Amino acid sequence: MLRSLIVAGAALTVLAGCVETTSVPQSAEPLPVVTRVGGPQSVSDFRAVVARVEPVAERTCREMRPGENCDFAILIDPDSSLPPNAYQTLDRSGRPVIGFTQALLLEMRNRDELAFALSHEAAHHIEGHIPQTVRSAQTGVLLGAVIGSLAGLDQSGIEIAQNIGGTVGARRFSKGFELEADSLGARIALRAGYDPLRGVLYFQDAADPGDRFLGTHPPNADRIRVVRQAVGG
Repeated sequence: MLRSLIVAGAALTVLAGCVETTSVPQSAEPLPVVTRVGGPQSVSDFRAVVARVEPVAERTCREMRPGENCDFAILIDPDSSLPPNAYQTLDRSGRPVIGFTQALLLEMRNRDELAFALSHEAAHHIEGHIPQTVRSAQTGVLLGAVIGSLAGLDQSGIEIAQNIGGTVGARRFSKGFELEADSLGARIALRAGYDPLRGVLYFQDAADPGDRFLGTHPPNADRIRVVRQAVGG
């Protein structure tokens, strides 16, 4: 059974080898360290940024995805115990929702960082990343079932293979999606009058996820390079 599961899991990693990503500009030179200016951001800072970025993000959404719901709901999560994070999801009606945790506001140092993070989350919706992730996960589950059956697994083994397939499928494009959202988000922030080169410096001091296999986020240095490429910095 163990050998069969290993075989099924190895076959499923073929999905992960088909990742399409926004190209990362290669540079032999290390990224310069730039001092981040400012202090923890307040609710009033957040509201000021939303007032400028939201209309630009919605206009960009309508331009790139005609017929899509581009009426963003942007909020600060009321749960003060949540760790620093920003996220994009959909409500039951399909309306795009962007949430910031209170802890993230305290980590941000200026409105450019807020604007870049907000624009990045809006870009996830505009690029259609949620439905693409769902489809990829569903494909992974189906492939897991097929490979599990071919490997002669019992029902329990097939279910494990399906879970592996769903996880691989869901994460198949995740790093590429983050870089796509960084690129489009940088352009949205710039159109809204903010400096994405300054905004992306948040990642200079943030914990670096590295380049882990099946990780959900790319290395921070790659994200900074992609933003510089997007806005010519």
